[in-house]
Parts: sequence; C-alpha cells; structure tokens
Amino acid sequence: MEKLLFSRNYKLFLRLVVDLRKEAGITQEQLAKRLGETQSFVSKCERGERRIDIVELAAFCKALRISLPTFVAKFSTALDKELSRK
Repeated sequence: MEKLLFSRNYKLFLRLVVDLRKEAGITQEQLAKRLGETQSFVSKCERGERRIDIVELAAFCKALRISLPTFVAKFSTALDKELSRK
C-alpha cells in the first residue's frame, strides 16, 4: 500500500474535496470561514501540503453541507472508476 502524502488515491481524494467545494459554489475563503480556519489552511489542505484527518474531513463535509457517508460513497465510486481504468 502506497503511504506517501501524494499517493494517487490521496490526489483523487483531494480532487473530490475541491470539486465538492466548487459544486457548492463557495470559495476557499468562504469554506475557511465555515470551518473557523484561514484561507491558507484550506489551500494547503486542497494542495496536499497538509493532510486531512477523519475529524477534519467530517468538519469539511459539514461545511460543504454533505454527509460524511455521502462523501465516502462518492470517494469509493471515484476509486472504483480509477481502478477500472488500469
């Protein structure tokens, strides 16, 4: 199992976070405000400079108004699609 910060699966995870933020129609700054964080925190998370743990993911999901189980299902679907391409 690849355990690097920039693994393909983690990049896919981050792409989903960014896509969901954009689908919600909010900026990094607006998301940061909902999280009680700075815009640079959100930027670092989205670029993979700072890894998101499960507690933070739950907060991101709440801020994006998506349930954690829905996020996990979307991520699982994205992983399945990625694996089917190989």
